[in-house]
Amino acid sequence: MDDDVTDATLIGRARTGDRAAFGLLYDRHVRPVYWQAYAVLGDASAAEDATQETFVTAWRRLGAIPTADSALPWLLVTARYVALNARRGTVRRERRTTDLPDEVAGADDVTTAVEAADVRAEIDRAVAALTETDRALYELCLEDGVSYAEAAERLGLTHASVRNRLSRLRARLRSDLRALRETA
Repeated sequence: MDDDVTDATLIGRARTGDRAAFGLLYDRHVRPVYWQAYAVLGDASAAEDATQETFVTAWRRLGAIPTADSALPWLLVTARYVALNARRGTVRRERRTTDLPDEVAGADDVTTAVEAADVRAEIDRAVAALTETDRALYELCLEDGVSYAEAAERLGLTHASVRNRLSRLRARLRSDLRALRETA
């Protein structure tokens, strides 16, 4: 019975709350979704987490999954983006291990450390001047490494608005820092 049923039928049944149908969809596609995540992350544990997040997203967004013969293309694209967000978060957390920018993290002289502290203070001032929503996005996505999807859910925004706001936010911070360097 499982092999005869199309993904479109399983998705339709899952949309009505049939968890068993979603379970069949999961069983059918979990391996390729895992390997897609693993290809991006290169870590088995992180790939398992990304796979889980992909299927949680699929459950939450059942209405958004195209009812084609196979849900696999949608799942693979989702897995890739989930994994990329996870990788981006990992990189940010690693960079945050020090308050100094990467180019001065290994420097020993006091002048460089003071300049780096000035840059950090300027970033803090620029962030403090942001709207409440943009400040929350900065903290969630750029400081804590939360995925865009999770930040959107927490703040009641769409994924697209989170992406657009963060793009403008980054551009503004770069501009503010560029101005600081030119005056220094």
